[in-house]
Amino acid sequence: MTEIRVEAADFDVSAEIARLRAGDARVGAVVSFVGTVRDMNDGDCVAELELEHYPGMTEKALQDIVEQARGRWPLYGVLVIHRIGPMRPLDQIVLVACTAAHRGEAFAACEFIMDYLKTDAPFWKKEQTPNGARWVDARVTDDTARAKWANR
Repeated sequence: MTEIRVEAADFDVSAEIARLRAGDARVGAVVSFVGTVRDMNDGDCVAELELEHYPGMTEKALQDIVEQARGRWPLYGVLVIHRIGPMRPLDQIVLVACTAAHRGEAFAACEFIMDYLKTDAPFWKKEQTPNGARWVDARVTDDTARAKWANR
């Protein structure tokens, strides 16, 4: 099973993971990552984070990333949910969950998907700070995290 959703609505992590692994007795490992909105970034308070995307292109990019992960590891299920629209600190932004027979494969695939999502998926972030709105630039650390997979 592969499911990719880009939506404004929040998600229930427990319900989503239960659905991902439901009825699949092969699953020996479930690994998930949840990204949340922080109240600070680059030294400023963040009151709101707004995420925009390019419909169709974003889902295609996420599908391509998941297919790359499936080509590297024997996964049973992959779920990617990424929210768009305005969010406040503590809100959930993204869920990536992977199921596999063993934890190593599930951990690696989940990390790979997040590392590629951060650099290859077309999302744009705008923060509301006390100094006004600002667009969030790409981070060198995200590029570095993605680059480590080239040698694996």
